[in-house]
Amino acid sequence: MKKVYIFLACCLALTSCFKDLDQAPVTDSEANASEVYSTVDGYESVLAKIYASYVIAGQELGGGNADLASNNGYDFLRGYFNLQESATEEVANTWLSGEKMEDLTFMSWDSSDPWVADTYYRLYYSIALCNEFLRNAGDISGFTSSEQEQIGQWKAEARFMRALSYYLVLDLFRQGPFVDETMGVGAYSPEALDGEGLFNYVESEILDIEDDLASRSECEYGHASRGAAWTLLAKMYLNAEVYGAGDHYTECITYCNKVIAEGYSLESDYFSLFNADNDKRTNEIILPFVVDATNTVSWGATTYLVCGQVGNSSTQDPAEYGITAGWGMFRVRGELPEMFASADLRGKFYTSGQTQWFTGAIDDQSQGYFCEKWSNLNDDGDASSDTGAAGADIDYPFFRLADVYLMVAEAVLRGGSGASSTDALGYVNDLRERAYGSTDGNISSSQLTLSFILEERARELYFECTRRTDLVRYGLFTASSYLWQWKGGVLDGRAVDEKYNYYPIPAAELSANPNLKNEKY
Repeated sequence: MKKVYIFLACCLALTSCFKDLDQAPVTDSEANASEVYSTVDGYESVLAKIYASYVIAGQELGGGNADLASNNGYDFLRGYFNLQESATEEVANTWLSGEKMEDLTFMSWDSSDPWVADTYYRLYYSIALCNEFLRNAGDISGFTSSEQEQIGQWKAEARFMRALSYYLVLDLFRQGPFVDETMGVGAYSPEALDGEGLFNYVESEILDIEDDLASRSECEYGHASRGAAWTLLAKMYLNAEVYGAGDHYTECITYCNKVIAEGYSLESDYFSLFNADNDKRTNEIILPFVVDATNTVSWGATTYLVCGQVGNSSTQDPAEYGITAGWGMFRVRGELPEMFASADLRGKFYTSGQTQWFTGAIDDQSQGYFCEKWSNLNDDGDASSDTGAAGADIDYPFFRLADVYLMVAEAVLRGGSGASSTDALGYVNDLRERAYGSTDGNISSSQLTLSFILEERARELYFECTRRTDLVRYGLFTASSYLWQWKGGVLDGRAVDEKYNYYPIPAAELSANPNLKNEKY
C-alpha cells in the first residue's frame, strides 16, 4: 500500500515575477513558522509538501486554493511533460489553441509562452519550499537525539529535492537565479548562475548529502534515497558537455554503477511500471512521485498522461485504461511507432481508425496513433479510482533502473571508463529480453552504436519526459540531420534555430531581475 502524506497547506503568494523570490510559505490556518516547526510532525508535513509540489497545483481537489498564480493553473509535471515531449517525434498535440500548445508543438516559443513560464515558476516554488524547510531546520537542539536524527535525514532529502529542481532549471533553461536558505526572505535580485554554475552547484550539493540519505533498503516509499541522488548525478554527467561543463562520461558510469550496486532489478512486466499498482515496483523505480486519488488529486501529473492518451472521438474504450473518459489531448507522431519491431511488446499503440502518418494538420485526431502506455487499472484489472471525480491513482516513475542501464551503455560508447562494452551490451540486451519476452530481440556488439541507443531510449522511455533532453544531447533537436513530421511547423519537418535547444527565461522575470538575460531570444 502506497504511503500518502497528509500535509499542511503551505502556500506561497507569488506574483508574475520572482523579485521577491524566497518568500516563506504560510499555512491556511495562519500558523507561523515557530508553530509549524515545533514538532517532528510539522517538519514532516512541510517535507510532504515539497514532494507533492511536483504533482499538485494547490491545496484542494484538482488544484483548488492554488499555491501560486499561473497561466494555466496546472502542476509542474503537466508543464514538464509538455516542455519535454510536445516538440519531439513522440507527441502530436490535439488541442493546440485551447491548450496554448501551438508554439511548443511547432518549436516557435518565446519568453511569453505560458507553459514555459508556468514550469519555470513551479520549479522556483519548489525551491522556495525547500529553502524555507532548511532555514527552519538550522537549529533543532530542542529535539531529542532520535528526533534530530530523523530531521537531519529529512534535511538531506530537502537538499536533494532542491538540487533536483536546480538541475531541471539547468536542463530546461541553462541559467537561473540562485537562492538558498542562507539568503533570507525579502525583495531582491538574486545572482544568476549560468549552465556551468548550476552544474557545479548541483554536483557539490549531491556529493555533500549522498551519505545522509537512506539506502534503497531503508528508504521509505516516496522519499528520495541515495540511489535517487546517484541517478541525478549520472543524468547530469551524461549531459555535462551540453551544459558547458565538459566531458564527464566516466563519472556518469561511476554513479550508474553505484545505483546498480544498491540492488535494483528490472521489473518483469514492462507495463506494470505504469499502472495503478506501480508503487509495488520498488525493485526498478528509483524515485517515484506519489499521485493518490484521495490526497493528491490532480488534473495534471499522471491523470493528464492516462486520460490525455485516450481519444475522445476515437473508438477506444476508456474503461480498458481504468478511466471514465478520454480527453484526446495527444497522439504520437508516426516516427515513434516506426522505431518498434512488431515483436517488441513495449510498442503499445491504439491504431484502429487511425493513420500512422500525417497527411494534414497535426490536430486532426484521426491521424497519429494513440499511446497506450499508462493505465489506471490495478494488478487485478480493476479501475483504481474514478478519474472523472478524483483523477488517476498512478505514481510517476521519475527515475528508474532501465534509464540507468541505457546511460551506462551510452557513456561507454562516448568514451567513459568504469564499464566495458560487454557490460553495456548486457544491460541493453536485458532490456530487450524483457521487451521481446525472449532473446529474439538481442543485438550484437556491432549493432551497439550511439544511434541505436538513441532509438532504444525512445522505445524504452517514451512519454517519460526524456526525449527533448536526449535529442539535444545528440545534436538533433533543432538540426536538419534528423526531421520528423511537423518539426518546426511544416508537415515534412525542418530545422529550426539552435536557440530552441533550451527555453527562455520568462519575460516577467527578465523585467524583475537584471542579472538574467535571454541572449538568443
